[in-house]
Parts: sequence; structure tokens; C-alpha cells
Amino acid sequence: MNKIPQGFNNNIIWNAAHCVAVQQALVYKLSGLPTIVSKEFILKYSKGAKPEGDVSQTEVDEIKTLLSATLHQTQKDFDDHIFVNFHEYTTSLGNTIKDINGALEFNNYHEGLHTGVIMSIRKFV
Repeated sequence: MNKIPQGFNNNIIWNAAHCVAVQQALVYKLSGLPTIVSKEFILKYSKGAKPEGDVSQTEVDEIKTLLSATLHQTQKDFDDHIFVNFHEYTTSLGNTIKDINGALEFNNYHEGLHTGVIMSIRKFV
């Protein structure tokens, strides 16, 4: 989980946590709502951040839990229609996200990219 293969900037667990952090920023922060995870977590795993050292088993377990807990909470919050306001955001790819539906669609794309990275890293560790 912590090994960074040659040619990569991060590791498996960083990519998994990055997906959680970006989902929280795209869906909750851009909706003006509090995130489920801490600001520190989002900063630690945001775009441009890199692993700061090995992640403990406790933190790995927390990240694994967050992968499903944030998904289920987002589904509940979406069903409860809490995503009323949204601050437009243009991604580094030039896509402008205008509402919660766009945020969820872009998040799926983003998670797909990082799933591919995780699968590539697995081949080297």
C-alpha cells in the first residue's frame, strides 16, 4: 500500500485516499456544505500533494471505511436533496462543473482514472 514504484509519484493508498478527498471537495465543498472528512485529510490527499511517509494500518483501515461510508452518505444526501447550491468550478482539464450532477459525473471519471493508476501500481509492487 505504501510502496511508490519507480516512475510513479504516489502509492496505492494515497490514490484511494485522494479519491475520497476529491469527492468531498467536488460534492460537498462546492455545494457550500461541510465535508464528512476533515480539512486536514483533504489537504493531505488533494491534487498536487504527495505521500508524506508510510500510512499506518489504522489509517489504511480508516481510508477503506471512508471509501464506502462517503459513498453511502453522499447517496443519502443526494436523495434528501441537500445539494441545493453549487459554486461553478472549472477543472484542470477545462471542464466546467455547474451543478451537483456534473460534480458526480466528473467524480466518477476522476475515480476511474485513479482506479487505473492503482491497477498499474499493483503490477509493480
